[in-house]
Amino acid sequence: MNLKEEAIYDFHTHTLLSDGQLMPVELIRRAYTNGHRAVAISDHVSASNMERVLLETIRDCEIASQYMDIIALPAVEITHVPKDLISKLARSAKELGARIVIVHGETICEPVQPGTNYEALCSDHVDILAHPGLISEEEMKIARETNTFIELSGRKGHCLTNGYVAKLAQKEGALLLVNSDAHTPDDLFVPQLPKRIALGAGLDEEAAEMVVFRNPRQFLRRLGY
Repeated sequence: MNLKEEAIYDFHTHTLLSDGQLMPVELIRRAYTNGHRAVAISDHVSASNMERVLLETIRDCEIASQYMDIIALPAVEITHVPKDLISKLARSAKELGARIVIVHGETICEPVQPGTNYEALCSDHVDILAHPGLISEEEMKIARETNTFIELSGRKGHCLTNGYVAKLAQKEGALLLVNSDAHTPDDLFVPQLPKRIALGAGLDEEAAEMVVFRNPRQFLRRLGY
């Protein structure tokens, strides 16, 4: 697949399999028409629903990848689980077929258990720490050492600490991605929006280009695309 420079990449979205509004295949189709070259379906999971959600997500991602010119990736967002279970559940998700495991980080707008960021970053099976809130310098250093991607969020509330996260990630040399955390059709990225979010977080032009275009390509290469 020709990954164009202006293409959109989004590795964090939600469907009606959790708290979103669209079926997975519809979200993928809408993302495709918006100019996405890659999109991940990453519904909220815990031990109670992971197997069912992944089974259904994988089916629609396989259909979309076969019939549309888009990389559709089955993923999960491990959400509000006890921190000591994060790595175990992340491993289970990969064994069940998740290409990407995201952990719902310690956003300042939800009561996520303290220590969630740390446990996610220490797991060999977690790829992205979403909206990590007031992540510590120590945790950001772990992200750099483990090559775990840290999210700049396009979602209301979660985005409030984007500037802090971007500044600390640059200081410590951690990898950043811009994701939508879309729950509705209107939440999906359109051209230029991911870059504007990166610039709005305080990144300069060169750093924004890196986070919005080059880092996603690096991530996809890691996944075998």
